[in-house]
Amino acid sequence: MAVFRLLPLRAACLAVTLMASAAAPVLAADNYPSRPIRMIVAYPTGGISDAVARALGEKLSVQMGTSVVVENKAGAGGSIGIDAVAKAAPDGYTLGFASTSPLTLNPHVGRVNYDPQRDVAPVMSVMYSPVLVIATPSFTGKTFQDLIAQSKAKPGSVRWATSGLGTVGHVMLEQIRSKSKADITLIPYKGAGQQMNDALGGQFEVMSTNASPMLTQHMQAGRLRAIAVGAPKRLDSLPNVPTFDELGYPKANLTSTFGIFAPGKTPVAIIDKLNAELNKALAEPEVRDRLLRGGEVPTGGSAAQFAKAIHAESQENARIVKEAGIKAD
Repeated sequence: MAVFRLLPLRAACLAVTLMASAAAPVLAADNYPSRPIRMIVAYPTGGISDAVARALGEKLSVQMGTSVVVENKAGAGGSIGIDAVAKAAPDGYTLGFASTSPLTLNPHVGRVNYDPQRDVAPVMSVMYSPVLVIATPSFTGKTFQDLIAQSKAKPGSVRWATSGLGTVGHVMLEQIRSKSKADITLIPYKGAGQQMNDALGGQFEVMSTNASPMLTQHMQAGRLRAIAVGAPKRLDSLPNVPTFDELGYPKANLTSTFGIFAPGKTPVAIIDKLNAELNKALAEPEVRDRLLRGGEVPTGGSAAQFAKAIHAESQENARIVKEAGIKAD
């Protein structure tokens, strides 16, 4: 008889446990946030990523009634910052701001210490950053077609600088070299700072780099000049600069997408709440204006849309990296 009395009791206890577990994420979202949120920016201070993350953090602080503390963890093309996010508690109190490259490109060109599919949860796409090909004072041509022609006439005479091996700019160059058969010399830097200084000094002919306020200032002053852009369409700020699609290099028409990420097991209810608040913050005129002034394009959207785009980008990058034999340091 005792056995038959215990079975319903165990079943009841199990049912209560399951109901409590199912309700936990909802309750967590209802009470969230109850303490400060840490936002890890995967790049150095002073750049456009840092500025945008801090602008979003300020808006989230007001909207959600808690402070958002920005912390910079730069290095390894964003992988160090994303690794810190991946290893944080999945409770919504640690977020990351980075490009999608640590999830969609870096794992294909070198080793990372996290599983990009399981350890990191996309929250919202914030912006895409056009990738510009910039002519320095050393480039004697006027157009991108001139660059290709010069590279074929004098193999190795055109030096193309990127911010590193295995970066979006490097992938772009490999796509151009593959289709054009032009002999262009790759000059990989370890970051964009020294790359910009050497560009101004004419240490190479062209470079690929993301749009930024500093780059805009140098172009407006006539020190540097854009000759091509990776973007879905021509930029309003550079209406005379063709996209790679227009130039006949659709596979090189790449941009850098940036967004907000959370640890992989963060409850869906918290992800959804963060997504709603971030979309609201991104829609604020002063935030959008800050992005547009720096040459960036605001995006937004759902977490599911962002995750789908990341998956597709990762598959395409895997193919490109394999075909081109790209390897990081």
